[in-house]
This record gives sequence, C-alpha cells and structure tokens, in this order.
Amino acid sequence: MQSRLFPRLALATALLTVGLIVFGAVVRVTDSGLGCGNHWPLCNGTVIPPLDNLTAWIEWLHRLFAMLIGVFGLGTLIVAVRAYRKQNRGALTFTVIAAVLFAVQSGLGAIVVVFDLPPTFVTLHLGTAMLLLGALLVAAIVATYKQPAQSENQRDSFTTLTYITTALSLVIILTGALVRGSGATLACVDYPLCNGSVLPLDQGQLQIIHMTHRYSVAALGISLAMLVWSAWRARQARPVRRLALLALVMYLAQATIGALFVLTAASPLWGAAHVGFAAATWALLVALSAVETINNRTFNQPEVGWQPSSQASR
Repeated sequence: MQSRLFPRLALATALLTVGLIVFGAVVRVTDSGLGCGNHWPLCNGTVIPPLDNLTAWIEWLHRLFAMLIGVFGLGTLIVAVRAYRKQNRGALTFTVIAAVLFAVQSGLGAIVVVFDLPPTFVTLHLGTAMLLLGALLVAAIVATYKQPAQSENQRDSFTTLTYITTALSLVIILTGALVRGSGATLACVDYPLCNGSVLPLDQGQLQIIHMTHRYSVAALGISLAMLVWSAWRARQARPVRRLALLALVMYLAQATIGALFVLTAASPLWGAAHVGFAAATWALLVALSAVETINNRTFNQPEVGWQPSSQASR
C-alpha cells in the first residue's frame, strides 16, 4: 500500500509546487513581494494581515501555500522512508533531496523578504523551486516507471540532447527571474527586437539582461525542435516521443505568452501564465530525462512497475 501511496503523494506535492511557482509569479507581477514588509514569518508584525491590504494577503497566501507543500512533503518523505529504505533507494534518495531543497527554498524566501528582494536571491529562490519540482517528479518516476523488457536503448546523441535541452529550460527560467528581479521586464518594449536593435549592447545593462533571456529562449526552441525530430527518428517508446512533443507544445505556448507579456506592457495575467508554462516545459523535460535514463540503465526497481502506455488503466 505504501509503495502505491508514495507516487500519488509525490505527484500531488509536485503539482502543488507548480501552483506555488505560479503563485510566486503572481506575487512578483503584482509587486506584492514586500506586502508584508520585511517581516518573516509574521506579516507586518501580525499573524493575519489587515483585510483591506491586498498585497499583504497575496504575499501571506503565498506563504501559506508553501506551508501546505511542506506538510505534503513531510508525508511524502515519511512514506518514502518506510517503503524504500530497503529497496529502490533511488526513490528515497530523490525524496530526501526534495526535502533539502524545500528547506533551502524556504530559507531563500525569508532572505528575499528580509533583504528587500535582491535580484540574485529572487533568481535563486525560483531556481530552487524548479529543482524541488524536478526532484519530486524524478522520485515518483523512479518509484513507478519500469524499464521496458525489450529496451535496447543505449546512451547516444538523443540522450545527450535530452539532458542539454533540460538544462536550457532551467537556464531560461533563471534568466527570466533575473529579468523580473532586476527591473528589466520592459527594458525592451518591442518584439522580437529590443528597441529596434538586435544586440542592444549600447543601450544599457537592463536591455542586455532582457535580450539574454530572449536569446536563451530561442536556443531552447531550436534544441526542442531537434529533440522532437530525434525522438521520432531514434526512439520507438511512446512515453519518450509524447514527452518530447508535449514539451515543445508547452514551450511554444510559453514563448507566445512571453511576447504578449511584453507587448501588453507586463500584464500580470500574461506574466503568471508565462511562468506557469515555463514550469510545465521544465517538468516535462525532467520527466523525459528520467525516463530516458531509466531506459538506458539498470535500476533496482520494485517488483511491480508502471508502464504509462500499457498499464495506466490498472
């Protein structure tokens, strides 16, 4: 029972983490990061903020959301220790990593508030949340996904491209956070150029930060297109092909929303959606990397595994 409960808890916690990431984007685009002042864990010195202070409530609800994830994460860790301390240590290892990342992320969140949202720590805060999401997904996949019996995959160019593309998806998230944290969101008011320039090296630091993010997004698009083409050429497994294709679809949505975010003068709705689709792209690529790794290696799997294409109805 515990081994069946674990992936459900891990996936539920991962979904909540996506929600927290989007909620964090809402905090940033509504300038609610200091809605509770420099107080942490209290809000302007009180346990519950005033009802008429909207920014305080946005920030306060964000913190409560993080606490909820902590509760789910603790439950996931307890189940993992009981179910996997003697078998499938990979699931336990990634769950412990997720627990450590949650603690680090919470600490960074406090630093962001106490020290007036310095851009570096805002970027690290979001990056740690993405790593937390990735660790939870890998833990769930390692616990449930079983290497196909007829798998003959070996590490090749597709495997390398999968890892590179996954890393690039994290890079664009970090550069995007730096854009927002440094105040460079509207440094380039047109699209795809930056104030009429391809390389705004003479326009200032904020324009360079903004365009670095755009060029990173373009690099990810090229890498994802190559990944999908390579998946259909070099892999027969449906989970691999589907994950690659879904990641490309999420990327296209993310890139389109990113353009709308600029063209609508940083509309909060598009800003939150932009981060949400970026998180979805990252999550799908992490899942693809985990599946590809399992297909190419021998893991100490539990006796009953999960095959997305053939056993989902069981």
